[in-house]
Amino acid sequence: MSLGLLALLDDVAALARVAAASLDDVAAQAGKAGTKALGIVIDDAAVTPRYVVGFAAARELPIVWRIAVGSLKNKLLFLLPGALILSYFVPWVITPLLMLGGLYLCYEGAEKILHAVAPGAAHEEAETVVAPQDAKAQEDQRVRGAIQTDFILSAEVMALTLASLTTDSTVTRAAILAIVGIGVTLLVYGVVALIVKADDAGVALAANDRPASTLLGLRTVTPGAEASGADRALRPATKGLGRALVVGMPYFLSGLAILGTAAMLWVGGGILLHGLEHFGVTAPAHWVHEAASAAAAVLPSLAGIAEWLVTATLSGLGGLVVGGLVIPVVQFVLAPAARRVRALVGGGASTPAAP
Repeated sequence: MSLGLLALLDDVAALARVAAASLDDVAAQAGKAGTKALGIVIDDAAVTPRYVVGFAAARELPIVWRIAVGSLKNKLLFLLPGALILSYFVPWVITPLLMLGGLYLCYEGAEKILHAVAPGAAHEEAETVVAPQDAKAQEDQRVRGAIQTDFILSAEVMALTLASLTTDSTVTRAAILAIVGIGVTLLVYGVVALIVKADDAGVALAANDRPASTLLGLRTVTPGAEASGADRALRPATKGLGRALVVGMPYFLSGLAILGTAAMLWVGGGILLHGLEHFGVTAPAHWVHEAASAAAAVLPSLAGIAEWLVTATLSGLGGLVVGGLVIPVVQFVLAPAARRVRALVGGGASTPAAP
């Protein structure tokens, strides 16, 4: 009886070890896949704050929350099942779709650079203050636009994740896709929430004469009470930090936007290079690899960093060239065609009935 119990316990322990190993494998693959989507994450974090511009401060976090919920729905309800279905029934289509997403990233990055170099070519919406009577409708419109943009970026995140997986288990793939989707969403919109409230926090810190007594504004105290010694000691630092946040956030956002654009180009260019390799066109990726290896040989103490920098730079330059070639196609072919389709659909819907 005791031997049977020991055997049963041994089997349970073995199953527990297998389960733990499986969980470790899922976590490791999810982490590896998530890093491949880093460029898209950076760009998403750089783009999203503009959707709350013009709204009252009290509405900023609710808007970010609504966009985050929409992003989760995009990933978990639509993109995850779609990715699993495609990988199971038509796995060959994953690479072309991934390359199409890479082409989109290159186009977006090149277009942002074009707008920075030639502002007259930009068609961005003016940042206007929203009238109170239009606030609800405008907020709904902004949230819809943000979720639509997020769908494209989320699709690229899920496609990159799926392409990097080494397991054939559908359950494991689903778990990894879900982990990456949830993790990326929490990361992006957590950072966005911090960004959009940083200037408000800065104003509050700069105006707070009693930082120690109020726990940096988290606790209320009796108005008019004398500041303590800790308040007087801490006040210069918190006021300085508050002013630095207010002054520095525009520069931080500009830097984040630049980093996001660069990330789009190097991620998009890298996707295209790997996709071409998949279809037998190995020369471009080989040239990049040779250049990166040469840089690593020149700087052996910084071999890993040098190799990554050269790979990212050359991938980004390739992405910039490809994106620049796509811009006129979009502007003069695809965009006019889309406008004509919308006009036909809208015209047919709004044509009045004959008397």
